[in-house]
Amino acid sequence: MTPTAARLDSFHRRLLDWFDDHERDLPWRHDGTTAWGVFVSEVMSQQTPVARVAPIWAEWMTRWPRPADLASVPEAEAVRAWGRLGYPRRARRLHAAAVAMVEDHAGEVPDTEEELLTLPGVGQYTAAAVAAFTFGRQAVVVDTNIRRVHARWETGHALPEPSLTRREMALAAELLPSEESGLSPRYNAAVMELGALVCTARSPRCGDCPLLDDCAWIAAGRPEPHYTPKGQPWAGTKRQIRGAIVGHLREREDGDARTTTIQAVVGSVQPSPEPSRVEECLEDLIREGMVTQDGDRVTL
Repeated sequence: MTPTAARLDSFHRRLLDWFDDHERDLPWRHDGTTAWGVFVSEVMSQQTPVARVAPIWAEWMTRWPRPADLASVPEAEAVRAWGRLGYPRRARRLHAAAVAMVEDHAGEVPDTEEELLTLPGVGQYTAAAVAAFTFGRQAVVVDTNIRRVHARWETGHALPEPSLTRREMALAAELLPSEESGLSPRYNAAVMELGALVCTARSPRCGDCPLLDDCAWIAAGRPEPHYTPKGQPWAGTKRQIRGAIVGHLREREDGDARTTTIQAVVGSVQPSPEPSRVEECLEDLIREGMVTQDGDRVTL
């Protein structure tokens, strides 16, 4: 059901008033941040807390303030500079995107969703977020935090569906302020902030929510989720092995190590790992272009 105009207006006003008082002081929100700076922050912040992102982002902006600066160095340097943000393939995608910006966009970040989506590794969320937050475009930005706020306020569900649905996208578009108002970029940031700080997945602080007295989930008595969220295991997984391998190579000045050393490094995080499993992870990393192997030496 589409919210009434009065309810929607109240939703926007309360959110934006709350955001005026509670917006976090994140470095990429500062005046003067370039489109490239916002682009990098969006890629880094996916699945990673902003507290961990901020110092690495600042280092990248000092080292590679423009797409051309990152594009001019080997991909391995980007992976080494990724630190412990996790999912290091994102570093490779950022490097590939920087190269594409130089080759196809005169070294600039494209300013429309359509063009942003042509960049390597850029999906719907990143394209919409950069278009909205950098260029003030009317874009439907949908991340996990936004989906959760929408689900609770409008549908009365504790959590959104496990995967993004067309219905959720349609609802997000309905809730967006009009293009004429010019409010949609800040609105998107406000909903995201509310989901990150107040309307959290676990232990939501409903008493601090500006939408408390108009929330369908509260009105329904805060029902439990209609499914059991599946967490992502870490210990004992291939992701853990891959992370140990890339992390060790990243910390070495020359970026390489013997396979016997890698086996020992993996053994320090996974007791008695199967050699075949380590080899399988190495083969995956080689196939993906994350590392290379020459004899018994592996290089980032």
